Amino acid sequence: MAKAWMCLCFLIFFHFSSERNFIKVNAEMKTWCVAKPSSDQATLLDNINYACSHVDCRVLSNGCPCYSPGNLINHASIAMNLYYQANGRNYWNCNFKNSGLIVITNPSYGNCYYEYS
Repeated sequence: MAKAWMCLCFLIFFHFSSERNFIKVNAEMKTWCVAKPSSDQATLLDNINYACSHVDCRVLSNGCPCYSPGNLINHASIAMNLYYQANGRNYWNCNFKNSGLIVITNPSYGNCYYEYS
């Protein structure tokens, strides 16, 4: 429970951060990119389409471990992270018109592993 609370606090903190006051993350710290929970469906779909036009998103295909649950926020988070990882893990590669969050807690679940490279 404490781990979940710390993660939630961290996500809320980054939600209120912007490019102007973005905190530098330690270069040795592992980071992932996920969609902000407040993102609307159209934005999430745009993020999936943009990211998947630049990286291989086959991991989201039906029958693959990251397909389920088949909702936009999970699929957008996976696609956005693939893009973020492939492009050097710079904060601007997770912006997605201010709908992305950089997290330090691995968002992988079940058999769906969020890429980290």
